[in-house]
Amino acid sequence: MNVVVIVTVAHHASDGELALTPVHGEALLTHTVRGLLGVPEIDLVLVAAPQRCAQSFSEALSGLPCRVVPGSLRQAFAAVEPDLPRDSVVLLHDALRAFIPAETVRGVINAVGDAEIVVPVLPMADTVKVTDASFIVGTEDRNRLRTAQTPIGYTLSAFRSAEPWDVTGAATVPGHPDAMRVTTDFELSLAEAIAAAPKNEETL
Repeated sequence: MNVVVIVTVAHHASDGELALTPVHGEALLTHTVRGLLGVPEIDLVLVAAPQRCAQSFSEALSGLPCRVVPGSLRQAFAAVEPDLPRDSVVLLHDALRAFIPAETVRGVINAVGDAEIVVPVLPMADTVKVTDASFIVGTEDRNRLRTAQTPIGYTLSAFRSAEPWDVTGAATVPGHPDAMRVTTDFELSLAEAIAAAPKNEETL
């Protein structure tokens, strides 16, 4: 089985710049890619770089054995698709989720095959209220709610036909709190703490 990861910043226009935010002396993107490269099951890491960030991404990843492809995630995928074996697994990963543990990535990889699309999730801890324009009108049952993380795992055929980020009907595996998106000052402070903590073999 061949495993390819596409790292992307496709959610918001500002995500490209956020991926270059310094964390413990290196760009957040550098932590993301280095962590993925540390998972032995992964054969190739591709980084889909917005055109305006392509040079900065390449500089941030200098020396790491990954491939930066300017453009969209589909353009990154097209750069390698002809060479992928039929049993390949494609992982789609948010560049701002820099500290997902290796065991969570492995959980996604191992679950692909039994399911065509696999998503790591966490239980919802907060009480979720339904509102109209001004008032609370109800409470959602959080026992049925989960927060979705990445990487999303796909069989090769599923990725070819899927709408990226649409995970309706996907199977789930346990996620991890360290796999947060780093977008706020508070999350940045947590990322600094994670990056500075001693590493072990189960943590990227």
